[in-house]
Amino acid sequence: MIKLGVNSVLFKAFTFREAAEMISRCGYDGVEISAIEGMCEHLKLSEWKMRKSELLSISEYYNLPFLSTEVASRDRNRLLTAFEACAELGIPVANIGSGGSTGDEESFKEAMEAIAVSAADAKSFGVSLCVKAHVGAAVHDTATTLRMVEEIGLEGFGVDMDPSHIHRAGENPALELPKVIHAMKHIHIRDCKGEGPSPGEPMMQACGRGDIDLYGYFTAMVDAKYDGPVCLEVIGGEQTMANATAIAAESYGYMNACLKKLGAR
Repeated sequence: MIKLGVNSVLFKAFTFREAAEMISRCGYDGVEISAIEGMCEHLKLSEWKMRKSELLSISEYYNLPFLSTEVASRDRNRLLTAFEACAELGIPVANIGSGGSTGDEESFKEAMEAIAVSAADAKSFGVSLCVKAHVGAAVHDTATTLRMVEEIGLEGFGVDMDPSHIHRAGENPALELPKVIHAMKHIHIRDCKGEGPSPGEPMMQACGRGDIDLYGYFTAMVDAKYDGPVCLEVIGGEQTMANATAIAAESYGYMNACLKKLGAR
């Protein structure tokens, strides 16, 4: 079954316990715990061993399994620490971007070399390293995503398919998803008003508020029998608890309704 989660970065102004309580109240199946240095470290990699019991206790108490973590760094040492934490906390997926620059062949090659090494590292810990297309990065659209998959392979590696970045690359995510479904192990999701480069204000990233055909995207997801995590990832300034919870709740209602309509929940 497709599991719906929230990247805890949406609640970056609050503790992980506070975030978990609200995410649970909204009805989600699990959580993506943020480990984004300088933005939101609910999973602080330098302290994860000291906090292991606390994090597992919060996950169990609120019935929110860890679906993934977002590390958002290609630094190998940081990723090795993340993979170790993932293995001990039962987190199956660590998400990053490719880095590099759009249209720069040298930076694409350098990114692929680094990702290949970290994918092998991830496999050794029993974890999947997932990478998504990102506006401005070496991997930024469907073509570069497929090229990455061909060069890296699928040992310890997968695609994190984020429709908002595909939309801002000028593509229709619902039509592009079937092309990469064989390599997908995670989905970051949010809506987007306009063509970018920014996804818009956080409230407008709530699923159903923007211009992306997210129902079509969920239809393609279900038709392709995708059964991995789908985690809401909303980036922007710090939100009040009321705003963060509203974004999470509205998005859950939209996604859950889509999946019910499609017979997938």
